[in-house]
Amino acid sequence: SSTLKFSHFYKPILVHLFHSTIRFRPSHSLSPPCLFRHVRMKTKAQRMRVLPKFYCDTSFSCHCPTLYRYYLGFTDCTNRTIFLFGTDDNRFGVKADGVLMVNREVVLYNGHQNFFIHSWDSQGQKITVPVRVNATDPQAHVLQFPKSLGGLRRRKRDWVIPPLKVSENQRGTYPLKVDFFPCFFCESVFYSITGPGADLPPVGRFRMDRETGNLYVTQPLDREETAEYLFEAHAVADGAGQAEAPMEIIVRVIDQNDNKPYFTTDYKANVAEATTIGTEVVRVEAKDDDEPSTDNSELRYRILNQDPPLPTDNMFEINPITGSIRITGRGLDREKYPQYTLTVQAADMAGEGLTGQTKVILTVTDSNDNIPVFTQKSYSATVDENKKDVVVVKMIVTDEDEPQTPAWNAIFKIVSGDPDGLFTVKTGTNKQEGILSTAKELDFETASKHTLLVSVENEIPFAPGVSVVTSTTTVVVNVRDVNEAPVFDPKEMLVVKPEDLPVDEVVVQYTASDPDTARKQKVTYKMINDPAGWLNVDKDTGLIKVRRFMDREAPFVTNSRYIANIGACDDDAVPATGTGTLIIQLEDVNDNAPFIEEREIKVCNKDPAPQLLSVTDKDGPEFGPPYSVSLQGMSKTNWTARMNDTRTGVILNLGTELPSGDYSVILRVADKHGLEQDSIIKAEVCHCKGKGAEATCTDRAIGGSNLPLILGILGAILLLALVLLMLLFAKQRKKDKKKPLLLDDSVRDNIYYYDEEGGGEDDQVNGHIYAITHLHKYKVIKAAHAGAENLGKYVTVFIGVLENSAIAVPKPG
Repeated sequence: SSTLKFSHFYKPILVHLFHSTIRFRPSHSLSPPCLFRHVRMKTKAQRMRVLPKFYCDTSFSCHCPTLYRYYLGFTDCTNRTIFLFGTDDNRFGVKADGVLMVNREVVLYNGHQNFFIHSWDSQGQKITVPVRVNATDPQAHVLQFPKSLGGLRRRKRDWVIPPLKVSENQRGTYPLKVDFFPCFFCESVFYSITGPGADLPPVGRFRMDRETGNLYVTQPLDREETAEYLFEAHAVADGAGQAEAPMEIIVRVIDQNDNKPYFTTDYKANVAEATTIGTEVVRVEAKDDDEPSTDNSELRYRILNQDPPLPTDNMFEINPITGSIRITGRGLDREKYPQYTLTVQAADMAGEGLTGQTKVILTVTDSNDNIPVFTQKSYSATVDENKKDVVVVKMIVTDEDEPQTPAWNAIFKIVSGDPDGLFTVKTGTNKQEGILSTAKELDFETASKHTLLVSVENEIPFAPGVSVVTSTTTVVVNVRDVNEAPVFDPKEMLVVKPEDLPVDEVVVQYTASDPDTARKQKVTYKMINDPAGWLNVDKDTGLIKVRRFMDREAPFVTNSRYIANIGACDDDAVPATGTGTLIIQLEDVNDNAPFIEEREIKVCNKDPAPQLLSVTDKDGPEFGPPYSVSLQGMSKTNWTARMNDTRTGVILNLGTELPSGDYSVILRVADKHGLEQDSIIKAEVCHCKGKGAEATCTDRAIGGSNLPLILGILGAILLLALVLLMLLFAKQRKKDKKKPLLLDDSVRDNIYYYDEEGGGEDDQVNGHIYAITHLHKYKVIKAAHAGAENLGKYVTVFIGVLENSAIAVPKPG
């Protein structure tokens, strides 16, 4: 390599050389000729990249006047062994073979000396390394300013004196001398200090003698207020300005044991009465403002007093170093000694110095060391059968533990006597009461008496060491017999029957049994709920028969199921009734023919659109589609009908052009089993404005708009003709010499409405009965003599009847 430069070894060389130590004897000086011991080096150049460098791996020392040498290893990547060296301190020199030597006497004022060594390679490249020379076993330093170089030119401040130490609270007459800073090479120099403690707050605690350079402290110091002072010392030559660079001075205040230990608070803690020995209860900590990690702040703890000193006076102990308070004695009992007060002392100087105290209040908390006990050994109660959630008995317990705590709150449990879970027990609101209740209905016939064993515990386990004998009590429950309703078995009965089951046919026998076997009561039956009235039940046997024909398609049937309720009653003085539910699953039969939903349609007489008609069958799918259709009577001439692709609807179309008017179309629709029925469709044929499905009739709208007026006019004409006819008839009668119109003893015929037709027989269609709507009842017009004076009244009454009748002629407009 032709270029001289530091390799990555520069940093370790810097560290080695800078921290390499020249150890001197206490004279702290070097006198020439004094050479440094030669050290043979073993460092080899790197194989891949060899760079020029210094190398050193050991320390060195000088024992004058004996001569020693120190060899500076250096390489510039060539085979050269002779190099040119130089230093920035002319008191030291380096020979061409790398031997470091002292040229003249050197005084190590601070126990060491720093300087730099330079070298050049064959190309003139310069390389520099720092060196520090340290003294061996330095004694107390003589603090001096280094000699100034070049008069007023400032020297680089590489020197820092060791910190000075001044004891706080020092006794004596102030000011007290701390140290002095002479300049051996200077004459007529004036000294001063600046910084906190000198000319900055706190001002005036230190000053320096202007003539001698002596440093004084002017008053007692307090380390706890200010532990360290930092200021600069200045030396100024008389008439020549600053003679030396400012020197940094650190004054550290030596601590004295002038502060007592103290606790920041009193301590409170809880300790359970069942706490085991050795358990830490609380940890106390004191503080000391003296310097940490010194005897002045080294604290020790101890317990001075225990109140009360019972059952022993050493129930607690404290770790003297950590302040941890532990239990050491047995016999904590909240009921006897609910609280302890400990006086704890902390002393510095490892327990031999100043002291401080605090109070530690320990509250003994309750442990579950007392068992709850029943106030009664046994209880007895009577409960009616078939009653649920009935309170049987309330059981009281006592507990000596602290009230309203988990160690006092009671928990009850049924230990034996209730294998079927007929009873339940819970804790009352006061936590000292057990409430026994029925969880299920009791049955007198099954068991007339129950004997239960109930125990009591607390919410938390008993304390260790407590002799546990759980308290128990016996509860005898007597069951009182009551009249019970007969019970159907099963509660719900399902039977499957066809819907066309004949009348008086047996459906099922549904019976109930009386649970009161000892009473030997008779059970009778009755129908409680039969929505359609289809059933009868035999009073004595419970045999159920068909009363009327059943219909699966009736509105009383849901999902092909008909539900009825049957009652069973005993003959007790206060009868009890039980209820059973009968569910009849009705099987479908083909008893309903299909029919067409739409009853009126509108059809254009020209280019009519096909009419899609819906077919409905009340029977189930097995008796439904595919359907078939045929036209009946005269409908075949002008209309066509066919089923749609799914065979669930009819497509009706006008085959020939017809005059406008209303037509009846008879369609016969049959299901897949051939059950058929005729449906009459009223078809209104009319002229249309358009074509297709959206066509609307126009002729009816025009013709129908004046129909009421025309009918009114015709009615008025008829009425007028009738009046004229009556007047002519009356005039003719007068000409006949008032010949009576009728015989005096004759009576006019009376018109009666008998409100029946066809002898009162019921019309039946496919076995169904339909009620015939009653016609209007009109007033009977009694017969009257045909005298002329009655003729006007007769006409007036006749017109009134005509206007109120169903065939009255509409009035015009």
